[in-house]
Amino acid sequence: MRVERETAYAKINLALHVRRRRADGYHDIETVFAFCEDGDVIEAEASDTLSLTIEGPFGRGLETEDNLILRAARAVGATAALRLSKNLPVASGVGGGSADAAAALRLLGTADPAIAAQLGSDVPACLGSTTARGEGRGETLLPVEPVTGTPILLVNPRIPLSTARVFAAWDGIDRGRLGDWRAGRNDLEAPARALVPEIAAILDWLNAQPGVTLARMSGSGATCFALFESEAQRDRAVAAVPAEWWHMSSRLR
Repeated sequence: MRVERETAYAKINLALHVRRRRADGYHDIETVFAFCEDGDVIEAEASDTLSLTIEGPFGRGLETEDNLILRAARAVGATAALRLSKNLPVASGVGGGSADAAAALRLLGTADPAIAAQLGSDVPACLGSTTARGEGRGETLLPVEPVTGTPILLVNPRIPLSTARVFAAWDGIDRGRLGDWRAGRNDLEAPARALVPEIAAILDWLNAQPGVTLARMSGSGATCFALFESEAQRDRAVAAVPAEWWHMSSRLR
């Protein structure tokens, strides 16, 4: 039986400015999304019923009944035997669940931003998985200059970090609009570091690597990333990543 396959590309926030908490409980943000060439992988086989199995290094303990992948499939009325290879850490700031849902929509032949927005704030960006500026909750997307081919290294301390907890710990101060992402910041870094101090050690380590042009935390953490001048410099850093940290070497799409 034919198996279709789709990559759920890891999402990176090159910069993330939090402007205010809204009356509906969400936050207005300004961010620049970028995506790695690698991530989780979803496979689908034809079936009269809808099912999901999860495997991979970070698959243990994940919910299979109300998973975003199944919610995406139900939203478009699809049936299939779906399998997720969970290669990215859970609750790590790289859009795992959102990227998985978006990949499921692509795999099932639906690329409707309206459906994506119903599934989560980051799902519309993940649906296209190309460099874009996000505003509002992140679902309003504007084109920006692509960063295709940039070597990147992702590092995570293997500590899950709840997005809700990080936003709840944000100090509420509007530090201004996001212009050029290179001169921007991640407003969630300070509250995330307070919850997971290992983030500071990772950023210090990344910034010390030769060839790094930018090192920041992604999303609500705890994954951090570094952009490199060359793949050779990135690969030398990969070889030196401390064993206790998870890492992924890739390029931006």
